Amino acid sequence: MQTNFNDLMAFVTVAREGSFTRAAAQLGVSQSALSHTIRGLEARLGIRLLTRTTRSVAPTEAGERLLLTAAPRFDDIQREMAALTALRDKPAGTIRISAAEHAATTVLWPKLEQFLPHYPDIQVEIAVEYGMIDIVAGRYDAGVRLGDQVAQDMVAVRIAPDLRMAVVGTPGYFARRTPPRTPHELLAHDCINLRLSTHGGLYAWEFEQDGQRLNVKVQGQLTFNGSAPMLRAALAGFGLACVPEDLVQEHVAAGRLVRVLRDWAPTFPGYHLYYASRHQSSPALALLVKALRYDAAA
Repeated sequence: MQTNFNDLMAFVTVAREGSFTRAAAQLGVSQSALSHTIRGLEARLGIRLLTRTTRSVAPTEAGERLLLTAAPRFDDIQREMAALTALRDKPAGTIRISAAEHAATTVLWPKLEQFLPHYPDIQVEIAVEYGMIDIVAGRYDAGVRLGDQVAQDMVAVRIAPDLRMAVVGTPGYFARRTPPRTPHELLAHDCINLRLSTHGGLYAWEFEQDGQRLNVKVQGQLTFNGSAPMLRAALAGFGLACVPEDLVQEHVAAGRLVRVLRDWAPTFPGYHLYYASRHQSSPALALLVKALRYDAAA
């Protein structure tokens, strides 16, 4: 019995994405054509590979077995095809990066804006995610996280200076409320929370002074999963926000925001680009790493 490898690739994509819609978009085919392909493959094999519901698609036991067998082989082929770009005059290929919004906006984009015009055959795809993503399982080429969050088995390259957080509010807010002098006094204030998608909990604001570390679980009307909307809410006077220092410097200098608890602001290891060692041979990634590498003396 002969099986079209395109059919196997279609199955692997659907099984990984858990959705015919997303898989069809990735493969560049219609959803109905993709469904027809999978039904044909199941008919030829004489066994159901996918369980379909109105909300999700998941592999059956047989489908899981085929996925575990076929998917790594397709990945190997794709890596070898990508490696062939090293033989070309110009580096080429797609680099997929997982990064939080702040890193993508303030670190990656300024460097990419200068880098990409010199390498028109390199494509970069950035997925804004806040959880601790397994970049290998997610089929990313690299990820960006704070230095102390990178797994030890990854190659990590610093791409930004150390990060400090800032607690800010508007002058109008502080006209109504006494500015906090210690982190514990935040419990009497309206604070704008951050939900961490990795474990679903609310971020406990972190502070440090003279070796003393404190975590404060604040309360307020608003909760977001990113620093940009937190900043907008703070500028609108809805309460205090704890966001990266670089996002508020301009607003503080202009008088739109007032910074408090500056002496308690902790410092975190700056953003690092990290990737699995097997990607070191990619010419495109190697060039991007070189362009992103942080130079403290610059």
